[in-house]
Amino acid sequence: MPAQGNALTRCRDWLRAHPLACDAVLAAAVLGAMVLGSFVEPHGDGTGPTFSARTPRPLSVVLMVVGAAALVARRRAPVRVLVCTGAAAVSDFAAGDPHAPVAMSTVVALYTVASRTDRPTTWRVGLATMAVLTAAAMSFGSAPWYTQQNLGVFAWTGMAAAAGDAVRSRRAFVDAIRERAERAERTREEEARRRVAEERLRIARDLHDVVAHHIALVNVQAGVAAHVMDRRPDQAKEALAHVREASRRALDELRATVGLLRQSGDPAAPTEPAPGLAVLDDLLEGFRHAGLPVRVARTDQDTHLPAAVDLAAYRIVQEALTNVRKHAGPGATAEVSVLRVGRTVEVTVLDDGGTAAPAAPAEGPAPARGEPDRPGVRAPAAR
Repeated sequence: MPAQGNALTRCRDWLRAHPLACDAVLAAAVLGAMVLGSFVEPHGDGTGPTFSARTPRPLSVVLMVVGAAALVARRRAPVRVLVCTGAAAVSDFAAGDPHAPVAMSTVVALYTVASRTDRPTTWRVGLATMAVLTAAAMSFGSAPWYTQQNLGVFAWTGMAAAAGDAVRSRRAFVDAIRERAERAERTREEEARRRVAEERLRIARDLHDVVAHHIALVNVQAGVAAHVMDRRPDQAKEALAHVREASRRALDELRATVGLLRQSGDPAAPTEPAPGLAVLDDLLEGFRHAGLPVRVARTDQDTHLPAAVDLAAYRIVQEALTNVRKHAGPGATAEVSVLRVGRTVEVTVLDDGGTAAPAAPAEGPAPARGEPDRPGVRAPAAR
């Protein structure tokens, strides 16, 4: 069954790509039907139609060929093809040969006109064709005007016009639905692009405001601190405090702004927690396995620190022990102390320098918050 469906699909696609060949095949089929119909006796022996031995006249054969050949151009000139086939059918009726159904080609041409034009044209052309063919059949036929053959001409032309109009309406409906769907898709894409552009512009504006304002403030305060560092250290400390506060606000606002760039499917937080003093023992154990003896003294158990302070203290210990491991002499030992003093946490890392002379305490980079007042690093804890 799937193979048959694929074959039908390929055949249909080929016919759509070659409309002239499709019309030629249809014309040949109509010609064959007309030729076979010309040998059929409608009344037969009283029980139904029979296939008689009577052959159509040569003029009727010519008219059938002309009517079928005209159907090849039915897509390019439907009205002209209808006029040509209608004239051939009227001529066949006038010839008085009831065995030549040339009107069959006119029915196909009328269907084409109805399916490729508008409804008013279908009504006008359909009624005219029905009237002309029915009148010709009634006027030139040897049988009475009310015979089935005459009523059949009227019915077939009417059904051809109705079928063509229905096909045209359905085709227009499908095209309208397709066009509406494509327009809706384009509208959604354009709306999405517009919203993305607006969001990018807003985020860029926010980033500019955050970076420009706070960095300018940091620059000014740093310049003031450098200028008065030697003569007025108190004012320099105050300027550095302003620098620290401005940078903290800039980082917070920058973090909030960049957080807007998170995709809808991204997790709200990392799947793994950031390292902190809670896993300090694991860090020290790793250095011990690497050959650096480390002693630890802690009084910060059961202490809750802000995430940024906790991470900063962890990184300070990590960097200091890394420097001891890389630059101290062989056989060096280190000592790490983490002390809670009021609202601050004091982190100190010392090493004995190995076989060399005792070295000064190794200090990590200054934390984001808090000020050192002794060797080591302090970071304020949560209230």
